[in-house]
Amino acid sequence: MTTDNALGLTGEGDWEREPDPSDSLRTFGAVVQALREHAGLSRAEFGELVRFSKHTVASVELGRRMPDESFVERAEEALGNTGALRKAARYLSRGEPGIAVWFRQWARLERAAVSLCTYECRLVPGLLQSVDYARAVFEGTIPLLTDTQLEAQVAARMERQKMLYDRPDVPFSFIVEECVLRRKFGGREKMRALLDHVLALSAVRNVKLQVVPLEAELHACLDGPVRLLETPEGRRLAYSEGQQNGRLIGDPKEVSLLHQRYDTLRSQALTPKDSWGLLERLRGAL
Repeated sequence: MTTDNALGLTGEGDWEREPDPSDSLRTFGAVVQALREHAGLSRAEFGELVRFSKHTVASVELGRRMPDESFVERAEEALGNTGALRKAARYLSRGEPGIAVWFRQWARLERAAVSLCTYECRLVPGLLQSVDYARAVFEGTIPLLTDTQLEAQVAARMERQKMLYDRPDVPFSFIVEECVLRRKFGGREKMRALLDHVLALSAVRNVKLQVVPLEAELHACLDGPVRLLETPEGRRLAYSEGQQNGRLIGDPKEVSLLHQRYDTLRSQALTPKDSWGLLERLRGAL
């Protein structure tokens, strides 16, 4: 059995902060900067020696970019071959490819959860996205991703989605705003394929999809998207995400309130049967 400790949840304070692999990037970057400054080189001068732009050098030094092997080797040669950078590079943590730093702990919790609930009002939830829809999402990311980064993001999203089939004993509940399903995201063909994909997933026995119709008035989750889960030990946790950040919520009172809101929204949204009918009508209109 997977325990909370195995997932990194050792105390209530741990729920509020995702262990950040970028800590090792910042440490490595600080070492590069210290050695460069000790050598009396500007970023532009150092960039010429290692054959990277001064902007790339800045990104590495500030812990925003994972240095590749060629950067480490050229930096070593340019800064005296002390071996410090080669040794420091061994401790760089690359995390989980394709998954945002702030989402990684929640992604690990998902894999062990005994139930998972998701409300979305921005995009189709990642666990329901088709390949083309997911790729369109990442193509619009700012700053732009490289082709390699984009494909890693798409692959990670599709890998997460396997949970819906691989864990038939886990109930997955999704509530999505109708406006999200109506937006021609990526064009008509991609939206048609997306709706086919969502219909197929929502037919899986342990997956329930409900739609909040456009004509719905005020509802319980107007404060924004939310994810809820229960661990194998019976602990209930929540996750709230914004731009460039995510918050894992473990406070029992706050989690209880979010569960109340989600349960209320279930009664305000269309039933799974009526939601299925709406999806079919939307699909037919494309």
